[in-house]
Amino acid sequence: MPEYAILTRNLTKIYRGGNIGVNSLTFTVEEGEIYGLIGPNGSGKTTTLRIIATLLKPTRGEVYVYGIDVVKNPLEARRLMNYLPEEAGAYRDLSGLDFIRFMLSVRFSGRRLEEAVSEAIEIADLGNDLKRPIRGYSKGMKRILALSTVLASHPKLLILDEPTSGLDVERSIYVRKMIKRYNKEFGITVLLSSHNMLEVEYLCRKVGILYRGTLLREGPVEELKARTNSVNLEEVFLKIKGEAA
Repeated sequence: MPEYAILTRNLTKIYRGGNIGVNSLTFTVEEGEIYGLIGPNGSGKTTTLRIIATLLKPTRGEVYVYGIDVVKNPLEARRLMNYLPEEAGAYRDLSGLDFIRFMLSVRFSGRRLEEAVSEAIEIADLGNDLKRPIRGYSKGMKRILALSTVLASHPKLLILDEPTSGLDVERSIYVRKMIKRYNKEFGITVLLSSHNMLEVEYLCRKVGILYRGTLLREGPVEELKARTNSVNLEEVFLKIKGEAA
């Protein structure tokens, strides 16, 4: 079996009450790839990301990150990845700079910590606002602050849930460029979910289309557009969803 960055096999999560989060989900992400999961609310995107990030246990099925079973060896798997949830918490009474230092001190110390802190400060690009308590930040400022720490940690695998949530157009474009840059320059594999399918089309070479917990279709964006005679990923989704209805 080749070693993928991510391999899921028959991944299933059933919540209390019988609600299905994901159903027999099987897909792979190759090393160095930017892979996007798309679908509406309730399609299973966040459930899938949380299972891969070791924050949620599946009902059944397997998940491997660089060959490590994330269910059996979660601590070992976590060393290889970093996860940015859609609603990333921030410590309200810390300054932005203190938050950056605290988050990165979990992974680094000494000179490497100082280098990572400097890098995160540059990514966040919040100027003197970094000296202020986070409780006074806008949602977009909190988002860019949290993103700066996960990028500066240089994980082998970066998992992003709605990476541009709460950001204005200018900041969203900046974040997309940073994700592409870190993928290209440092070989960081990226798994992301987004409601913004045009954003996914810009960032990702390959996508998986989720609907009601089921993977309807998977493949390179250009190939899916050609197969469905679509001009963009939004059209692809609507046509594939229509076939499944």
